[in-house]
Amino acid sequence: MNADLLCGSLAEPSRLRTYSAVVLGARSPEEIAGITGLDHAAVHKSVQRLIKTGLLTAAGDGLRADEEIFKEAVRARPEREPLDPDPARDNLLRAFIRDGRLTGFPTFPAKTRIVLEYLVNSFEPGRSYPEPEVNAILNTWHSDHAALRRLLVDYGLLTRTDSVYQRPA
Repeated sequence: MNADLLCGSLAEPSRLRTYSAVVLGARSPEEIAGITGLDHAAVHKSVQRLIKTGLLTAAGDGLRADEEIFKEAVRARPEREPLDPDPARDNLLRAFIRDGRLTGFPTFPAKTRIVLEYLVNSFEPGRSYPEPEVNAILNTWHSDHAALRRLLVDYGLLTRTDSVYQRPA
């Protein structure tokens, strides 16, 4: 089972509570209902879905939770491509970049510089970019393109002359 399917299976509160009750020792729908406070219909529906996805199994002694499925899902994840060959820089970039988007701005100047050095790779060195094109490129990273543009210029990673930007060679 992949991690997305696993999380989706437990995203519904009644299924999460049902699974948790079985992990903690409940073996029957009646015990689950007693522990969780869920009505029997919700427990039955949750148990059926969790059995279908493989998180629960029904055996002679009652329901059992497959806790190994979490380890399997983690092992099955594809290797992620590092954002930077330096592990420390990669970890920092991962803290601020998710799914190809900048999630926030670092508060420390040294960290800000590392993030900006990564983002400036969106621009070809020596090529001139009019401001609307710079805005469009930066919008792919974060909705506050003006702040990013200003930071890139302030840190000397882009130069600006008459609303035309350039990445130094």
